[in-house]
Amino acid sequence: MAAVTPSATKPGETTRETQYAEQLIPSGTPPTGMVREIQPAAARIPLGIPHAVNDKVTTKVMAIPDFQSVMRPVLLAVSNGETLSLGSLRENVSSFFQLSDAERHERLPSGKQTVINNRVGWARTYLNKAGLLHIPARGMVQITERGLEALQTGPERITVAWLKRYPEFASFHAAKPSESRSGAEPEESQEEATPDEQLTNAYQELMQSLADELLIQVRAATPTFFEQLVVDLMIAMGYGGSRKEAGNATQATNDDGIDGIIKEDKLGLDVIYLQAKRWTNTVHRPEIDKFIGALTRQRARKGVFITTSDFSAGAREAALGLDIKVVLVDGIELARLMVENNIGCGIKQVYEVKQIDTDYFLED
Repeated sequence: MAAVTPSATKPGETTRETQYAEQLIPSGTPPTGMVREIQPAAARIPLGIPHAVNDKVTTKVMAIPDFQSVMRPVLLAVSNGETLSLGSLRENVSSFFQLSDAERHERLPSGKQTVINNRVGWARTYLNKAGLLHIPARGMVQITERGLEALQTGPERITVAWLKRYPEFASFHAAKPSESRSGAEPEESQEEATPDEQLTNAYQELMQSLADELLIQVRAATPTFFEQLVVDLMIAMGYGGSRKEAGNATQATNDDGIDGIIKEDKLGLDVIYLQAKRWTNTVHRPEIDKFIGALTRQRARKGVFITTSDFSAGAREAALGLDIKVVLVDGIELARLMVENNIGCGIKQVYEVKQIDTDYFLED
């Protein structure tokens, strides 16, 4: 990528970066001695804003930035020395990166917080631990002299590694268990994720590994055991009525293409026809057509085809656009449902992630 060189400016003129910073920083007279002039330079041109390249105005568009890329814009937003609410800080950072409405509302896998709010929050925490930000009151932020110095002399992208030059932050970050065990620096991809995101990613990796192990065990089991597994899973998901009734669900019927019938609810208001295949080879369309034909002869409205392998594209197409509902459960989905319903697995450890109860500190 060619280096970006800003056009020469005359006294009294402003660069595009300075103009944008003026829009970003709240208006008002800064406290005496708090604000220093931030010199425009090629390294200071922020991502996601218009800038000049070879006398042409271009716009660099980016996705939601990682929390390290958010740190400098957080400092810029409060560089006039005034206190700023966390809500305004989030809005300023979102505007800085020109996030779309969809990006502003994109949520973490937990669904409890938006991605950008989470990253701004962690950027604020890390900058505060490094002494670059001060939190004078609940939900408020203010830059420090050290923060102003970082804007003036620090890198364009403030990183966790760079913050470790401050003893307070180095002590805070060294307390992380992942580093105390190995003594090695975490990978860059891990550093770019917030602790919340790292926890979510680790959880998803553990669940994927568990699902893979379950599928190996299921494929090695006997057909009889697999039939019992199907019954246990359906009961755990709320189907089958009583266990005795469900236990008869997978007994072979005289209808070609149907392995069993199970109640949809405890009252038996409707039934679901089952086909279970403990296969390693891909299930192709003829098998699905055969199952659909059996359902049609029974005047059934709902059927579930479960396999430990996978379905071909043709098989999946065959189950679409029908008057009856046919659900295809492949090996990956089967393992996921087993994990979700604690079939063949159990809870190893429970971690509680807590947060401040701000209402507790409200005084009458």
